[in-house]
Amino acid sequence: MTDKMEEGAREYFRRIEEEGGVIPAIKSGFFQQEIADAAYRFQQRVEERDFIWVGINEYQMDEEPIPFRILKIEHEAHEKQVKRLADLRRRRDNRAVAQALSDLVAAARREENLMVPILDAIKAYATLGEMVNALKEVYGTYTEGAAI
Repeated sequence: MTDKMEEGAREYFRRIEEEGGVIPAIKSGFFQQEIADAAYRFQQRVEERDFIWVGINEYQMDEEPIPFRILKIEHEAHEKQVKRLADLRRRRDNRAVAQALSDLVAAARREENLMVPILDAIKAYATLGEMVNALKEVYGTYTEGAAI
């Protein structure tokens, strides 16, 4: 089974290479189409009962499901988190954060592995939002095009 799975993976990688690599494949809608096709095939299997989905196409309950509570974040919790973030930004070494974010951007521009600079930024107490904003300088913001 492993050989067949490995063979399938290699074939898929070959198809991605034929698209010109991952980035051109994303831009051409290759992956979106693959996902749509897989979802369609899966739905067909469910509808044909070739795939048993408990509670959906088999073993459905006659009675109403138990209602569930919707999680609501209280305003006080939001205010507490904002305060904690402000406190973190006051206590941390902001020069170290700025340097770590600068190193992250530089590594991204050099197309290096970003794991080490991301971990360094985390150790300096950079926030996720700060790291994302730093990387937007290099990569911009992705906007998905229309699926094929």
